[in-house]
Amino acid sequence: MAVFVALGAFLMTLAGGWTAQRVTDRRHLVLGLAGGLMLGVVGLDLLPEALHAAGDEVFGVPAALLLFVAGFLLAHLVERLLAARQAAHGGAESNGRAPEVGLTAAAAMVGHSAMDGVAIGAAFQVGGGMGAAVALAVVAHDFADGFNTYTITSLYGNDRRRALGMLFADAAAPVVGAASTSFVTIPEGLLGGYLGLFGGALLYLAAAEILPEAHHEHPARSTLLCTVAGVGFIWLVVGLAG
Repeated sequence: MAVFVALGAFLMTLAGGWTAQRVTDRRHLVLGLAGGLMLGVVGLDLLPEALHAAGDEVFGVPAALLLFVAGFLLAHLVERLLAARQAAHGGAESNGRAPEVGLTAAAAMVGHSAMDGVAIGAAFQVGGGMGAAVALAVVAHDFADGFNTYTITSLYGNDRRRALGMLFADAAAPVVGAASTSFVTIPEGLLGGYLGLFGGALLYLAAAEILPEAHHEHPARSTLLCTVAGVGFIWLVVGLAG
């Protein structure tokens, strides 16, 4: 089931890349919805399940919460290091854009997509309801990943062939990640810790990248409504699964 759902992420990533070549002024609505789905799954399903699975405390704080904060900080650190690398390379290139920077950023997104697949597989090991909730957020997020992978690769001067190559790698990564969980069963404590770490990283992506991009130059009420609708939809899914 996890691999089957990951195939949906594969198709959604390709759809995002295809849309990157077509869409002009409507992607803020899609990103607003994706941000809401990510926020909902972290706060309403992922974090509660992580707290339940990894119940041990470290110096008075649940281990899952510590890993949640660590995941947020890790995603922030990676994003800052990538931004610094872009600035360093861009300063030496004409128009401030080096093709290698675009490929590095796209490769980082491929790695993140592989972890998305692992998250889907891990969530299905906990239960079908949680697996469905995580899958919904990941699939929505992968549309944005596909869109951004193609866009950033092209933006930094790489040709269409390279951009499509990175797009297909990003699309295949969740399937590979989900398939890897079919060979191992993750212990409950370790699984809870991983879900906490992943939840922190997912929240950072929603709060620091997806939602700001959704509202950039488009502080429209419709974008906000899409975000609220995404959270509400995850609430509905969690309630029905419970």
